[in-house]
Amino acid sequence: MSSLPAYPGIRVSGCWALGAEGSSHAESLDRLLPAVGAGRSPRRRTTSQCKSEPPLLRTSKRTIYTAGRPPWYNEHGTQSKEAFAIGLGGGSASGKTTVARMIIEALDVPWVVLLSMDSFYKVLTQQQQEQAAHNNFDFDHPDAFDFDLIVSTLKKLKQGKSVKVPIYDFTTHSRKKDWKTLYGANVIIFEGIMAFADKTLLELLDMKIFVDTDSDIRLVRRLRRDIGERGRDIEGVIKQYNKFVKPAFDQYIQPTMRLADIVVPRGSGNAVAIDLIVQHVHSQLEERKLRWDMAALASAHQCHPLPRTLSVLKSTPQVRGMHTIIRDKETSRDEFIFYSKRLMRLLIEHALSFLPFQDCVVQTPQGQDYAGKCYAGKQITGVSILRAGETMEPALRAVCKDVRIGTILIQTNQLTGEPELHYLRLPKDISDDHVILMDCTVSTGAAAMMAVRVLLDHDVPEDKIFLLSLLMAEMGVHSVAYAFPRVKIITTAVDKRVNDLFRIIPGIGNFGDRYFGTDAVPDGSDEEEVAPTS
Repeated sequence: MSSLPAYPGIRVSGCWALGAEGSSHAESLDRLLPAVGAGRSPRRRTTSQCKSEPPLLRTSKRTIYTAGRPPWYNEHGTQSKEAFAIGLGGGSASGKTTVARMIIEALDVPWVVLLSMDSFYKVLTQQQQEQAAHNNFDFDHPDAFDFDLIVSTLKKLKQGKSVKVPIYDFTTHSRKKDWKTLYGANVIIFEGIMAFADKTLLELLDMKIFVDTDSDIRLVRRLRRDIGERGRDIEGVIKQYNKFVKPAFDQYIQPTMRLADIVVPRGSGNAVAIDLIVQHVHSQLEERKLRWDMAALASAHQCHPLPRTLSVLKSTPQVRGMHTIIRDKETSRDEFIFYSKRLMRLLIEHALSFLPFQDCVVQTPQGQDYAGKCYAGKQITGVSILRAGETMEPALRAVCKDVRIGTILIQTNQLTGEPELHYLRLPKDISDDHVILMDCTVSTGAAAMMAVRVLLDHDVPEDKIFLLSLLMAEMGVHSVAYAFPRVKIITTAVDKRVNDLFRIIPGIGNFGDRYFGTDAVPDGSDEEEVAPTS
């Protein structure tokens, strides 16, 4: 046991008593513990701006997306390397979550997943619910956790796939109706009291850390948490601790300390241990080199014929005339918008002809049968890649009645050149729909590939995705088609090349700037490759 100061009102003999009573239990418990993180800069709390956005951890250096999102897919559309998974074990209230947050902040990487074992308690029967209400159910036994769901969830996250994670309500001892969505990332931190209790789970962890905190401190923290946050009374918390928590720690949790690669005494107070952990993780990430290889995208498909999954709107004199207008740098903004909208309408009408149709018979007002066609799918959903893609939404709504619309914001990190997902709002049950993915220009295909990957992560079948763009470069067409050979690519024109700044040549310029009347980004590329990084 680590050497820690004695706190008033607590004895180590196993007979636990507190010096404060009445309605101020939680407040009195605060005085029993030293300030968390004393001597260190205060941590920023986790916030969530809206239900559809990932949780955020804002530090002095950057914003960290703690729901994860891997931008690292190679030119084949597959993940380059599996994510680095860290397991954090230790007794109840040992400070595992605090240590995890400190590691995340010190790592200074933008995409992480923090997965808590507390989300994976099994659904209780009616009898077990009644036991839990009287503090007679053992939540600290391995059988209380759904290890099959934990293992399958962690496997998917390591592969870069999205997962649905249950939300557990500790007040009612039940899972909430809504589940939250998490994405894989370059680092996954899994924390829980039984983090090392399953052999299959252990094999998924690249690094195992045991947080070793004095039992006196853990009890006080548990009292403060359960009384202040979970609506428990002090007698019930102590009863549960003596009956279940302490015996489970001795029998199941403490023995797993020998499985850990690193033991962190004193938890979040051990800055030296956390620094060593961070150094090791950094070295592992450096070895894995998870980077978006733009050069590979540019060279992988040179001199290849255009793929069969590409359909280009017929270049009639009308279509070519509209292209002449919107490509002309002297065209006014009003004319640019007008003729862009006309092309969008034609493009979407053309794309709808590739949807599945089936024979059907209707009766005309004259009482005669008409052998026609009707849409054979369930529903059509449009998804725009912000910001230029949203300009295509009105054209889609004009020809598809009651179409559902989703949005994806992908921005390029100017330091690494990697596309990054910053916002996502998709309709429910999108996996059953035909999805029209819209972006006005596609040069390298990086943003389009990531957007397709997001849709696949949400179980949209690849052959139900239609990528629409007013203008594409051959490089982008090849990249998307090679990575996702069943995605239908539809455009009004394909230009031969991109320059060193990844602008389409001859091109159309930055579509978003010309359409919205905003200033062009110096030395920037086309819309899909550059976006503001606010």
